[in-house]
Formats: sequence, structure tokens, C-alpha cells
Amino acid sequence: MDPIYFTDEHRMLRDTAARFVRDEVVPEADAWEEAGEVPRDKFRRMGELGFFGIRYPEQYGGSGMNAIASAALWEELAKCGYGGFTIGPMVHGEMASPHLARYGNDAQKEKYLPGVIAGETVTAIAVTEPDGGSDVAALRTRARRKGNDAWVLNGAKMFITNGALADVYFVAARTDPDAKGSRGLSMFIVEKDTPGLRIARKLDKHGWRSSDTAELSFEDCEIPAENLLGEENKGFYAIMDNFQNERLVGSAAAVGESLKAIEITTDYVKTRKAFGGTLWDKQVVRHKLATLAMKVEAGRALTYHTAWLDAQGADCVKEVSALKAYMGELVNEVMYTCVQLHGGMGLMRESAIERMSRDARVIAIGAGATEVMIEEVAKRM
Repeated sequence: MDPIYFTDEHRMLRDTAARFVRDEVVPEADAWEEAGEVPRDKFRRMGELGFFGIRYPEQYGGSGMNAIASAALWEELAKCGYGGFTIGPMVHGEMASPHLARYGNDAQKEKYLPGVIAGETVTAIAVTEPDGGSDVAALRTRARRKGNDAWVLNGAKMFITNGALADVYFVAARTDPDAKGSRGLSMFIVEKDTPGLRIARKLDKHGWRSSDTAELSFEDCEIPAENLLGEENKGFYAIMDNFQNERLVGSAAAVGESLKAIEITTDYVKTRKAFGGTLWDKQVVRHKLATLAMKVEAGRALTYHTAWLDAQGADCVKEVSALKAYMGELVNEVMYTCVQLHGGMGLMRESAIERMSRDARVIAIGAGATEVMIEEVAKRM
């Protein structure tokens, strides 16, 4: 059943995404898993379909929709069953480029945003550091002024999605060395061919195999002064603000992945013969899947309610944090049970559920670990 917040526009977007998954993702995605990246032409194709512009102004090629549309899009795209495919475009469209759209000046938006929306200019967000994780306030990358015309960046970034593929990076750095904690952080636009920016290595991961993930190095990386993104020393607030959208769309994707896993497993147990019948004939099996389906439906309802709150401009940090914690853990519970019900086949690389179970693990970690999310809820109780 469609969420009560859906309009005909949301349904059209969802149906377009479903056709794209069926015709242009699933037939090719195994090759992307082997290659370790999604081809650039898929980003361009998603741009043609309008997937990267749904929340951006029409003047730049967007369609000016809201968070409900984002949730609908990423829930549907995640049903492809390839989390590595889903995360690259999601980071580009929902986690990196929003920094430009929200905090960029007119010149910056006019320069980059049309290419971003078209899928021609791929973006990445570079906040996490090798020893930082969720502790954004502790980041060590530095940016110092060089006269009035430039900034010079030094430091390293880790676990950067689209790290090797991106054309433009939005980089967090400390601009006030005397400031403590979250104070004194700023965001910068860094183009890929800037001297001093180096892709240190592509990372070999447990899951999200088709996601390009890299470590970046900045060694006396000089960028123009006009590449400061937003207010100097106010970058922490921009990062925290955008985390809300990251957690929301990531949760929507977790809903889609969970629904697909339950569908695959239900189909499997209805045909798998054991003990004189099918596994579906066993009440314990039916009840396990039914219980998971109920939990996911509750998570889906919370997802769209939270998206609606965001669309109303409400302060929904508590709801977003609760949603991220709930879906991050639930998607892993779903995958664990679905692997179990597949038996030995659940461990085989030829099985979709084996790949999906690996891809799901990071959802409870990325964009704010479950423990951090629960603390955010506790702070607001």
C-alpha cells in the first residue's frame, strides 16, 4: 500500500525507478560487482531520468520536490538488491551535492549544479578521517590561508564513497587551529585535478562491492579562496544538518533492501522441499517472515512520517535518529534471518541473499552508528 503522503508525482517517480532497476540495473550489476565500480554512464542515465534533481530548484534543471520524493526514489532503487550500486548515486545526489545546493553561493551553484543534476559531474563528500569515524568534531585535516587568494589543505580522508570516480569533492577541514571540538571547521570545494589531491588507494570492502570507496590524501593542496563553501568556521553545522538527510534516505534504502530480501526468501521457502513438504509449510518459518514483514512495515511508516516532517520544515532530529537506529539494526536482522532460512544456499556467492547480507552490515555503521543515533534520541527525551 502506498504511504498516505504519496501523490501521483511520487508514484510516477517510483514507477520510473522500478523500470530502471528492472531494465538497466539488474542485468548489468553483477559485472559492476566484479569491477568494483558503477560506470559513469549510469550516473548520466540517472541524470536523464531526473533522479539527481528531485530536490533541487528548477532553474538548475531540478524538479523542486521534497524528502518524501527522495524516500520513494531510494526505497525503490534499493530493491535492486545491489547495495553497492545504490550507495554511489545516493551519495552523489543526496549526501554530497546538497552541501552545494544549500550552502553554495550563486556563482558556485551556477558552475557546478547543472552538471551534478545531469549526472555529468559526479560528487563525493569527504568528512570521515582514518581515526575519526562518527567523531566529526575531532577531524584533523587543516586548511590555512595563503594570502587573500587561496587556501592550502593538508590531511587525509577515509571511506569516501565515489572517492576515485568523483569530479568534485566537498571537503571538511579545520580552519581555526585554536578552536576546540566542533568550532573552527569549514567546507571546501575541491576539483579532482587539483595538484596536491591524491587518491591514496581504493578500498577492498566486505560489502558494497560495486561501490567505489577510496582513501584521499591532501598534501599542500591549494584551492582558490572562492572555493570556500558556506561560512568560514561554520562547517560543523552544515555537516550535522546534512546528516539528517543522509540518515533519512539511507533508512529508506534499508526499507527497500529489507522488503526485497523478504520477497526473495518467501519465494525460496515456498519451493524448498524438506521434511515431507516445503519450508513454507512449517509454521515457525512462516511466522519468522511474517514478523519481519510487520517490523519492516512499521519502519516504512516511520520513514515516510519522518520525510513528511522534514517536508514541513519541522525539527525532526529525534525522529531521524530513531529511524536510522531502527532501520540500521532491522535490515541486519532481516538479512540474518533470510540467510538462515536459505540454509547452505544462503552462504553461496551465487545467492542474492548472500550479497545482500554483506551489503546491509554497513547500514548500522555509516552516517552515524546505531549507538550514536540512540544517544541523539536520549538527549531529546
